[in-house]
Amino acid sequence: MAAGDRVLGLDVGATKFRIAVAGPDGRAERTVESPTRARRGPEAVIEELIGRLSAVASATTPRPTALGVGVAAQVDARGTVRFAPNLRWADVPLGARLEEGTGLPVRVLNDVRAATVAEWRLGAGRGATDLVCLFDGTGLGGGVVSGGRLLIGAGNTAGELGHLTVVSGGRRCTCPNAGCLEAYVGGWAIAARAREAARADAGGAARLVARAGGRLDGVTAEAVLTEAAAGDAFCGRLKAETREYLAAGLVGIANAFNPSTIVGGGGIFDGAPDLLSDALALARPRMLPSVGESLRLAPSQIGAGAVAIGAATWARGGLV
Repeated sequence: MAAGDRVLGLDVGATKFRIAVAGPDGRAERTVESPTRARRGPEAVIEELIGRLSAVASATTPRPTALGVGVAAQVDARGTVRFAPNLRWADVPLGARLEEGTGLPVRVLNDVRAATVAEWRLGAGRGATDLVCLFDGTGLGGGVVSGGRLLIGAGNTAGELGHLTVVSGGRRCTCPNAGCLEAYVGGWAIAARAREAARADAGGAARLVARAGGRLDGVTAEAVLTEAAAGDAFCGRLKAETREYLAAGLVGIANAFNPSTIVGGGGIFDGAPDLLSDALALARPRMLPSVGESLRLAPSQIGAGAVAIGAATWARGGLV
C-alpha cells in the first residue's frame, strides 16, 4: 500500500458497529456508527455492513485500499467467526463475505486485539516493544505485544487473558472453564457476585438494590463501583474483593509476559480507574523482582474508536 492510502476499519459489536476511515497517519478522518441489531441474524447484519462499507468507500477519496475488522469473537486465521457469544454467531465466514461484498482485501481479528494494535501504534503503548492491554467491559479481554510483534497463537486466539485461571475449581465462566479471571472481574461477573452477596445480606445491599429500582436483577457492575466510590460499605467490600482477584491475575500476566507497560481500558476500568491501579499496587510485590520493578500502568488513550482504528492499522499489514 502507498503511504497516502486510506484504509477502512470496522468494529462489530453486539449493540452497534462503527466504521472508521483511517488516514495516512492511522487516525480516523471520519466515523460512521449504527445499531447492529444482532437479533436479525448474521446474514442480515452482514448485508447491512456491506452496504454501509460500500457507501463509505465510494465517498472516500482516494478510495480505501483495504478493510480491517475487529469483532467480539474468537476468529480463525481465515477470518471466520468461530464463536461470538454476544452476537450469537458461530462459524460465520465474515471475512470472506465482506471481501466478496466490498471488493476490498479484508483482515479480521478479535476486537480487543484490534484495540491493542491501536494503543500500541498510536496510543498509550506507542513505542513499546513489550506490552499487555487489558480491556474490562462486559467481559475481560486482552492482547499481548512481545518483542515488537503482536502474539497470534496457533489457533489465532493468543491474548485471551480473561480466561487465565485464578481460582482452581472456582466460579463458572462463559467459557468451558471455571475460576477464570473474567469470572471474577468482568462486568457480568461483578454484577453476578453482587447479586449473590445481596441475597445473603439484604440489609447491607439495600442502597445498591434501591439504585436498581428495587430489582435484584437490575444490579450492574457500574452501580457497584459507583456506590463503592460514594462510600457504601457493602459495595466497597465487593470492590475490594474484585481488586484482590485482579491483582492475582496481574501477577500471572506480568510474570508470564514481562511487559514494560500494561494499558487498561473498557467501561469498568474507565469508570473506576483506581481499580486497576490499586490492583497493580497489590500485585507488584508478588511479582518476580525483575518483572515488577519497571512495570508501568497507562490508561487507554484511543478510547471508543480503538477497535476500528486498530483493525484498520492491522489491515495495512506489517505487524506480524
